[in-house]
Formats: sequence, structure tokens, C-alpha cells
Amino acid sequence: MPSPEHEALVAMLASAPPIAAPTVAEQRANYDAMMAAQTIPADVRVESFSIGGNDADFVTIDGQAGTGVTILYLHGGGYVIGSNVGYREFGGRLSRATGARVCVLNYRLAPENPYPAAVDDAVAAYRYLRAQGVPAGKLVIAGDSAGGGLTLATLMALRDAGDALPACAVTFSPWTDLAGTGATMAPGLVDDPLVSGEGVGVMAAAYGGARLQDPLVSPLYGNYGGLPPLLIQVGTREVLLDDSRRAAAKARDAGVPVTYFEGEGLIHVWPVLAVNAPESAAALDQVASFIHANA
Repeated sequence: MPSPEHEALVAMLASAPPIAAPTVAEQRANYDAMMAAQTIPADVRVESFSIGGNDADFVTIDGQAGTGVTILYLHGGGYVIGSNVGYREFGGRLSRATGARVCVLNYRLAPENPYPAAVDDAVAAYRYLRAQGVPAGKLVIAGDSAGGGLTLATLMALRDAGDALPACAVTFSPWTDLAGTGATMAPGLVDDPLVSGEGVGVMAAAYGGARLQDPLVSPLYGNYGGLPPLLIQVGTREVLLDDSRRAAAKARDAGVPVTYFEGEGLIHVWPVLAVNAPESAAALDQVASFIHANA
């Protein structure tokens, strides 16, 4: 059974008053405000810089012995909302758990910048880190929701371009099928307090247009051959649950080592949003073990 801390988040999400037809600007402001409400501990160091004109942050913990690993983190938000600034608190928790330096990228968003802007920016950021001297074997790509799908798409793009691939990749509740064909997308099948099929459909159209089954838009339809080890975490109370199940199965069929975790009763991207929940700490412990075993 989910913890009281997790269920408090569910209650907060369920009680939030809906906004009639919010604009993109309102959606972005609301999401950033929700993310920024989490206090960033004093020992979290944020170093802001730029990659190809896109804002980014290096997030580390003061006084923590580093492992030499750098995580390129791709935030969630349906390719329409979200920012590096909103993910600084989570970047701190991820760095604390893993001992890695976390690079949170503010990739370009739709509808102003539809596909392939996000993939291009993520590939450019990976190459930037490599050019700064980070070995591929000490790089990890990670992301949540749309950022989780973007993580898989970036791996495929890098492989197809002949780049050396990172040691491994981590996805939290990845959005892998923007065409929305998963079984758990059916209305009423899953009681998801955060994501609706209608909502993700609007975001999918804004980002992918008519190319929703392009493998770099929806990596479920891509070729997983040759990808590095993957960690996929997802909750059973998610509209996007079937996106993870099918992606994990397809990756395994292609010979990719997959560590897969389903959290019973847990909601979309709980490790990011349920800051004080024991389930979130456990998820990050699993991430740390996975990265330490592969990078």
C-alpha cells in the first residue's frame, strides 16, 4: 500500500481546481510553480551555463565525493512544459543518491519548437559533455515522462549517428507512444490523478504533429538493438503504464539488459513529485545501484 506521504501528494493533485482551457503559458507557469515549491537544501550547488543557446544546470552536492559519473537529465512535461529551473530540487536528490554530477537540460519546447527540436538538443548536449572530456562510459542519460521517452529517442539517434553510447540509461514513467495506443490509455481503466489521455493527446499533437509513430517521436516503434542497459520505473496507477511495459518487452526482445520496476499503486513520476515519500527514496536507491553497476 502506498505511503501516507505518497497519498498526500495524490490528494493534493486531486483537489487542485481545474483551469478551463489553460494557455500554454499558464500550463508552464503552473508546472514550474509546483516544482519550485520544493525547498532546495543549502548544500545543493547549482552551476548555470548554456549548451548551444539552451539553458542548463550542473547540480551537485557540496562536500560529496563524486563518482566521476555525469547524468544528462531530460525533464518531463509532455514536450510542452517543464524547465531546468523546475528540476533543480530533483537534480539535487538524484545527485545525492548517486554521487553523480547531474546536467539538467532546458531543451526547446513545442508548440514553438516541435519535433525534432528536443531530440536535436539532447543529442547536442550529450556531444557537448563528451567534448568536455566526459568518457561515454561515465555518462548516463535519464529522464521522466516525456523526458524518459526523449532519453530512449536520444539513444537511438546517437546509435544511428555512430556516436559512442552512454554506459546506461534511466527512465521514470517514460512516454514512449505518442500515438496513444496503449491499453492503459482507455478511459477509466486507470485512476491517474496527474495525466489524462486527452491531455497527452494535445501535447502529442503539438510536438509530433502527423509523425506520432516516428521512432524518434515515439521510441516504442524504434529499433532497440545495441542500446545500453536500461532501468525503467513506472507506477501501476498510470495512464502511461502500458508505454513502459511494451518498451521494456521490446528492448528485452532486442537483447538489451532491462531492469524493470512497477510500483503498486504509485502515480506518474512519483520519484520526482513525491519528494518526502519513502517510495521515492527507494526508487533513487535503485537508480544508484543500477548506475554503479553499469558506469
